[in-house]
Amino acid sequence: MGTNFFQPAIAALVSAAIAIRSYRRKSLNLSGAVLGFIVMTIHIAVNYRFGAMLLVFFFTSSKLTKVGQEKKRSVDAEFKEGGQRNWIQVLSNSGIATILVIIFWKLSGSQDRCLDSKESHLLTALIGGMIGHYCCCNGDTWSSELGVLSDAQPRLITTLKPVRRGTNGGVTKAGLLAAAAAGCIIGLTFVILGFSTTRCTFDVALKQLLVIPLSALAGVGGSLIDSLLGATLQFSGFCSVRNKVVGKPGPTVTRISGLTVLDNNAVNLVSILMTTVLTSIACSHIF
Repeated sequence: MGTNFFQPAIAALVSAAIAIRSYRRKSLNLSGAVLGFIVMTIHIAVNYRFGAMLLVFFFTSSKLTKVGQEKKRSVDAEFKEGGQRNWIQVLSNSGIATILVIIFWKLSGSQDRCLDSKESHLLTALIGGMIGHYCCCNGDTWSSELGVLSDAQPRLITTLKPVRRGTNGGVTKAGLLAAAAAGCIIGLTFVILGFSTTRCTFDVALKQLLVIPLSALAGVGGSLIDSLLGATLQFSGFCSVRNKVVGKPGPTVTRISGLTVLDNNAVNLVSILMTTVLTSIACSHIF
């Protein structure tokens, strides 16, 4: 009873503090901070582990966005100081997971669960989807933010030909390793917090460790899906005036790859959805 009363209040206080801090530090603009507050509150109020996965993604991604800003400014035509995110970016990176969290809450309340299809196939699929969601978000962000700083020449995922830094669909070994590490840290967060909040039989608890390698795969898989979509359905061209890779055609722009079908937010949303579904199915079969 006490937990049910206090958890939403704690969630709102923590989320408000993080949203205000992020706005002041230019990690989020005003619209992003408002939606971020709502999303964080829902996650933490329903389940601390769901909130923790979201916060690990948000904090690590925000920190990495600010690493090597001078180099990123010289490459990224849409560079923003501090990597400031708006409500559209917050929604594309957390909207699907928020829907899954609400469905979980309607079915199970705030009770924490192990991944165990014998107990509940549907809840295991929902939790697996959330894990895959944030592994994809984290994997894509880490690979982008660290990959662009790599001295290695990016290669277009569809042809493996060298391309300019900042080209959508360009991949590096450093970026793929970063994606694996990013997924792994989401899995670790879920597993470590679960040991103290869930009550499972020993064999089921031990099996939860499989979440960690699965999360690493989800991080890499999500990043590769994002890159594949970016290389084929998202336009990349080189602007001779700005001397940068840009995302829109123009009279001074020479096409590198892709079509003008999806923008960056749409690519993120589709790759997140696909990784969420695939990880959900994998968890249903593994656990």
